[in-house]
This record gives sequence, C-alpha cells and structure tokens, in this order.
Amino acid sequence: MACGSTKLWNGEATWFCCGSAWGPCASAGGGACGTCRSSALQAAWPNASKECWDITRPDLCGEDIPRRGCGSVMKVRHDCSGASVCVTVSDCGPRTRSFCSESTCCDGVCRTNRVIDLTPAAFSAIGSLSSGTLPVSIFE
Repeated sequence: MACGSTKLWNGEATWFCCGSAWGPCASAGGGACGTCRSSALQAAWPNASKECWDITRPDLCGEDIPRRGCGSVMKVRHDCSGASVCVTVSDCGPRTRSFCSESTCCDGVCRTNRVIDLTPAAFSAIGSLSSGTLPVSIFE
C-alpha cells in the first residue's frame, strides 16, 4: 500500500469497530464499503460518497473535506509522536457535526473536529486506544 506525502487535512481521529471481532471489538459488519475489518488498517472518511456526506455533514463544523471513496489510501500521522499509519477508506464516518469544536491537544498541538475514524488496528499503530482521540494530520 503506497502512502502519499501531500497534506490533505488536519483534525481529530478516533476509533471505531467494524467487521470481524478483534481486540476490544465484538461487533460484526462490513461498513459502507462492505470491506471494513477491525483488525485491518482501515478508516472511515466523512466524504466517502454524497450519501455519506449527507449523514456526517462536516460542513456544519466549517470543514470542506474532499471526497475520497472506498479504497482510497491515506497516511494518518499522530501530530505529537510523529507515528504514522497507512489506511484504506472502508466506511463512512465520523458524524463530524456531532463533534463540532471538540479539540484534542498534546504537547501544545491541538486539532479540532473529528474528521477520521480508524479501526482499532490502525489507531493502535499510532496511539493508545485508551486515549480515545488523537490530533492528526492526513496525507494522500
């Protein structure tokens, strides 16, 4: 999987469960793309389709997030540790409008608004699941 170095967006990342049970997840399901697995390095993006955009509405938080559909590859970098992970878009989310102005900071670096959900496998590659949210930069 090739990860890009062109900055796409900044914001908060959190984690979610999908697909086959793994680690803290006990749920099953394939997500909006039908391929989502909690044990894979995958993500949910709020503009994976028009229908997804209508649900997540990041524009209500002032975010004009570009559309990147199922199978798109992104690099997500924890803005404080510098750890990064390559993920594939496999679901729709987060519902950004539910978290407008929510902020996550570390070492004086803050990011606002949840803009990407990571599977537990992807999130734990760059941070602790117990932290819940991380300030991140996203590249393609």
